[in-house]
Amino acid sequence: MAGSIQPLPHRYHVQAVAAATGSVMVGAAGLPDLETHAPPEFGGPEGFWSPETLLAAAISDCYILSFRAAARASKLEWQNLEVGVDALLEHVDGITRFTRVKISPRLGIPPTVNEATAIGVLHKAKRMCLVTNSMNAECELATLVYSVAVAQAAG
Repeated sequence: MAGSIQPLPHRYHVQAVAAATGSVMVGAAGLPDLETHAPPEFGGPEGFWSPETLLAAAISDCYILSFRAAARASKLEWQNLEVGVDALLEHVDGITRFTRVKISPRLGIPPTVNEATAIGVLHKAKRMCLVTNSMNAECELATLVYSVAVAQAAG
């Protein structure tokens, strides 16, 4: 069960260990280790997390957690949320960096919920997302809200 929110500042310590070739093992106290490699675009093997995919995953994960908080505060009823992230890596001004991130949340709401209200909460979640707030890449939000029929319990 989740605990209470702790006052800021928060500190997070992660450690990575590697040899001259092969995988990088990333870990943190109390968490399972994660094997990573360079992505295939940089000559790494298929089938492993990379710093690039981990960053995109952190954005989608943080966005969902921010949405949950925003929805709770707004008393928004919702059924499910899928979030796709497309992160564009480019070489700009002599450095390779992420220049644009497109967050594509797909939100299912009950038919009784106002779509405009739901879209407003999706935008609020973008403003709350600490991962994208910590980046200098342009961040775009492409929302999709759809109605989900609520199943009636058989009586």
